[in-house]
Amino acid sequence: MSTIDIIDAGGSRSGSLELPADVFDTQVNIALIHQVVVAQLAAARQGSHHTLSRGEVAGGGAKPYRQKGTGRARQGSIRAPQYAGGGVVHGPTPRDYSQRTPKKMKAAALRGALSDRAREGRVHVVEAIVTGDTPSTKAALALLAKLTDRPRVLVVFARDDEVSTRSLRNARAVHTLTVDQLNTYDVLRSDDVVFTKAAFDTFVAGRSTGTTVKAGAPSSETATVGTSAGAPGPAKNEPTAVASAADEAPREAPFGAGSAAPLDGGEAPVGFAVKGNTNSMKYHQQGGQWYEQTEAEVWFESAEAAEKAGFVEAGSQASIEANEEDST
Repeated sequence: MSTIDIIDAGGSRSGSLELPADVFDTQVNIALIHQVVVAQLAAARQGSHHTLSRGEVAGGGAKPYRQKGTGRARQGSIRAPQYAGGGVVHGPTPRDYSQRTPKKMKAAALRGALSDRAREGRVHVVEAIVTGDTPSTKAALALLAKLTDRPRVLVVFARDDEVSTRSLRNARAVHTLTVDQLNTYDVLRSDDVVFTKAAFDTFVAGRSTGTTVKAGAPSSETATVGTSAGAPGPAKNEPTAVASAADEAPREAPFGAGSAAPLDGGEAPVGFAVKGNTNSMKYHQQGGQWYEQTEAEVWFESAEAAEKAGFVEAGSQASIEANEEDST
């Protein structure tokens, strides 16, 4: 874990803390981040666009002139698409642009974005934006200027931090969020991310699944904090070594020896690394094309165990032939 300084409201170093490696030093999955950001921006679209077809435009019920004898092209309505004021062919209609994005994917993308900023030294923690109970935009901007000279800054503070909110709400170059609003898109569009100490402790306690600093405790005191209800868990169904001995043991073998059901959080029991889908009867090995995007419905110890249970490897010739048989 890397260590960063805690800066007080005057811009001086007042202490240090460790950035949890499971949140601020994870591998960046660019494809995953792109998918999450596209989904987030799509969900923000209003989708209320609407054009009128020729049947919806008022008027045009009568044939404009007789079918034959005029020398002109035959027409049935002045609201046909070729007329000015006519209907629109295949125009946009109201729709919902939102995409389904699993919580684990959004959490993994956020961890990847924060890890990228942390590796470049662009994550900062301050005791408070301003001292006292009086908001001050001038003092807040002076503090941020001491932290970074880059133009776009994201400041994350606790939801009840009214002083910070009022101090920075008029700063055009500063984007503010409460800790429960932190998301991948806003992290990526900002050059630096500044946490208040209270917001940092809340974020780490709610998002991390490993050993983290206690909220409000000195940095030398650590505690193991579990994933809280409603907080995103690990980004992928990968084998993990942080489960208890009872959780590590497979509870049942739904497809015979060498198979196991996922644990409560969706993680794999220890020793089970092959993912299986019961609907498609296909299995995925580590390093496979769809391994990281697949949510396991059953885990296997090995590919041999999966094949004994009647599963075929995704992307293999047998899988392709099975798909062709299903389509026929």
